[in-house]
Amino acid sequence: MNKITIKMNKILSIALLLFLSFTANAQDKKAKDLLDQVTAKVKTYKNISIDFKYTLYNSKENINKESKGNLVLEGNKYVLNFLGVTKIYDGKKSYTIVPEDEEVTISSVNDKDENAVTPAKMLTFFNSGYKYYWDILQDVKGRKIQYIKLVPTNAKDQRKEVLLGIDSQTKNIYNVIEMGKNGTKTTLTVNSFKTNQPLSKNQFTFAASKYPNYYINKID
Repeated sequence: MNKITIKMNKILSIALLLFLSFTANAQDKKAKDLLDQVTAKVKTYKNISIDFKYTLYNSKENINKESKGNLVLEGNKYVLNFLGVTKIYDGKKSYTIVPEDEEVTISSVNDKDENAVTPAKMLTFFNSGYKYYWDILQDVKGRKIQYIKLVPTNAKDQRKEVLLGIDSQTKNIYNVIEMGKNGTKTTLTVNSFKTNQPLSKNQFTFAASKYPNYYINKID
């Protein structure tokens, strides 16, 4: 191989690397643009009502569980029903109601804490702490679901990656698939997504009178 051939190969290699880098950056920009559209869309809704399915799977541990739940959001307030527990947040305090134990736990919540994980952040959790990449497009019952792969930037995060499925037409989240470093796979799938529904004025109000025999545990 002569010097000219070697030089040409080096130039081609550099060109290929530059092309691949440009393509990756372009795809990352596409991913960021789509995530920004999802965030902007969420902010246009007065309230959101979601019915969802949650699955937990780990073949090594022989775990395969499925649960259903529902969530009502309005601003930073919410009512979450999941795994037999109801959680209400009225904007100041959180109320966790556990019928099985006949107990209500009341605690203050700092909703401005960026590290706090709350249902109100479920639809915009991806805005920080991740690198994002354009992934596959799937047809799900006639809906075009575009996936964005999210890779946690914190090395201590127990999740290897997160796949965020977004409805290409509505720009609403269809599902969230989390792959754990220990082989655990969890999937949250939105079965029903309704917006701007008429809500009761007491939707996010805890009424102690409904739980006369419950133990009230006030943490703070």
